[in-house]
Amino acid sequence: MNHIAASRTMQADDHQWRLILPLFSLVVIAILLIFRHTFLGMAGIWARSDTYAHGFVVLPITLWLIWRKRSEVARLTPRPSYSAWLLLAGVGFSWLLGDLAAVNSLTQFAAVGMLVLAVPAVLGWPVARALAFSLLFLFFSVPLGDFAMPKLMDWTAAMTIFGLRLTGIPVHAEGLRFVIPSGSWSVVEACSGVRYLIASITVGTLFAYLTYHSLKRRILFVLASIIVPVIANWLRAYMIVMIGHLSSNRLAVGVDHVVYGWLFFGLVMMAMFWVGGRWREDHLPRPVKRDPEVPAGGAASVPLLLIGAAATVMIAATGPLISGHLDDRHSSPLSQIAALATIPGWQPAEQATANWQPSYAGANAQMHTAYEKEGRVAGLFIGYYRQQDNRRKLVTSTNGLVRSNDQLWVMTASGARGIGFDNQDLKVRWAQLRGSSHARLTVWQWYWIDGRWTASDSLAKAYMALARLMGKGDDSAVVILYAAHEQGVEAQAILEEFAAAAAAPIGNALRQTAESR
Repeated sequence: MNHIAASRTMQADDHQWRLILPLFSLVVIAILLIFRHTFLGMAGIWARSDTYAHGFVVLPITLWLIWRKRSEVARLTPRPSYSAWLLLAGVGFSWLLGDLAAVNSLTQFAAVGMLVLAVPAVLGWPVARALAFSLLFLFFSVPLGDFAMPKLMDWTAAMTIFGLRLTGIPVHAEGLRFVIPSGSWSVVEACSGVRYLIASITVGTLFAYLTYHSLKRRILFVLASIIVPVIANWLRAYMIVMIGHLSSNRLAVGVDHVVYGWLFFGLVMMAMFWVGGRWREDHLPRPVKRDPEVPAGGAASVPLLLIGAAATVMIAATGPLISGHLDDRHSSPLSQIAALATIPGWQPAEQATANWQPSYAGANAQMHTAYEKEGRVAGLFIGYYRQQDNRRKLVTSTNGLVRSNDQLWVMTASGARGIGFDNQDLKVRWAQLRGSSHARLTVWQWYWIDGRWTASDSLAKAYMALARLMGKGDDSAVVILYAAHEQGVEAQAILEEFAAAAAAPIGNALRQTAESR
C-alpha cells in the first residue's frame, strides 16, 4: 500500500511540474518584458565595460546550477506562496523609487529580485530554498562596484607610496598623483583594482559553494576572495611602478602595464584556489527528503497555480505602470538657466581660472561665470538637469570636480564644512585642486533639488524620488563655488562672503528655471 501511495504521489507531482514549468516560463518572460529597459541597460554595461563583462556568463551558470538540483526539486510539490507576493510588492516599490531617482543599481537589483521572487511566488518556498544559492548567484549579474572605486584608488595610492618609501625611493605625493626620481605616476580608475575584486568575489563564491559543504568554510573562502585581491592590487601597483623605475620607464608604462596586471592577478587567483582546494569537502550532505510543509495531498489545484502566476505578473507590472503615469516627458525642453539677479557688492568678471571646468556631463543647461569685488574673484558653476534617465543624470559616480585621468587638474584634499546659505545651515563639500601651472583652487559643491539644498548624494536621490512621486518632476542642479588661492586673501573667506551675497539670486534663478516646466 505504501508503495502504491508513493507511486501516486510521484505521478501527481509529475503532473504538477508538467503544468507549472511552462506557466513559470511565461511568468519569467513577462517579467523580462516588463523590465526590459532595466535588463537591456544591464546588458549594455556588460558589453561596454570590462569590469562587468562577467554578467554575460552569470545566467548560464545560474541555469547550470539549477539543473544540478533538478532531482531534488522534482521531489517537491509546487504551490504558490502568498507571503512571496508581499515581498514581490516591496521589491517592486524599491524598483519604483530607484526609477524615480535614477538609481541604476537599485532598479537593477530590484528587477533581478523580481525574477528570484517569482520562484517562491509561483512554485513555493520549498522550491526556493532548494535553489537558494542558484537564485542568489543571479545577483552577480548586477553591475555594482563603482561606488567602491574612489576608496580603492585612495588605498592603492597610499600603499604604493608607502611601499616606495619603504624601499628608499623618495616620493612627492599630491592626492592620487606622485612623483619619484624617474618620473611621475597617477592612480586612475583602472588602477583601483575594482575589476579584480568583482571577478574574485564572483568566482570565489561559486568555488566556495561547489567545493565546500560547511557554511564556515564557505564564508572563510568568500572573505579571502575579498581580502586577497585588494592586497594583491596594492602589490601589483607597487611592482609596476618599480618595474618602470628600474627599467628607466622602458617597461610597464604602456600596454604591458595592463598585461602585467592581469598576469599577476591570474597567478594570485590560481594560488588562492590551489590553497582553498586543499580543504575541499568531497563528501556529499545527506539527501533532502520531501518537504514536510507540503504533503502529497496538499498539491495546488490548477486554478490556484494560474492565480499564482497571474498575481505575480500583475504585482511585477505595478511599478512600471506607476512610473509611466509619473513620467515627466511632457516638461518643456530646457536650453538655459534663468539669469541671475544682481549680486550685492559683486560685479561680473572673467572666470577665476580659464582652464578648469567641473566634470558634470549631460546637463540640460550650464552656467559658468565669475564675479569680482575689490580685486577678489569668485567663480560660479551651475549644472541643471531635467528629464533624467539612466544615461544622463545629476548624481552619478562619473560626475565630479575632477576626473581621475585629468592631465591638468588633481584633487589634493577634500572634506565637508558647514556654511550659512539661503537663510539655513548647510553642510557643503569642499576640495582643494591643483592645476598643471601650479594654480590652486578651493571649491565648494552641493545640490539643489525641488527647493532643497544638500551635499549628500543619498539625500539628493531621496529628494528627487519624493519630488517625482508628488508630480513635481526631477528638476535638480549642482551648485559649485570656487576661488583661486593667489588673491592675497584666504580662498575660504572669499567663498564665504560670495555665498552670503549670492544665496538669494542663485536660489531665485533655480526656482524660476524649475517653473519653466
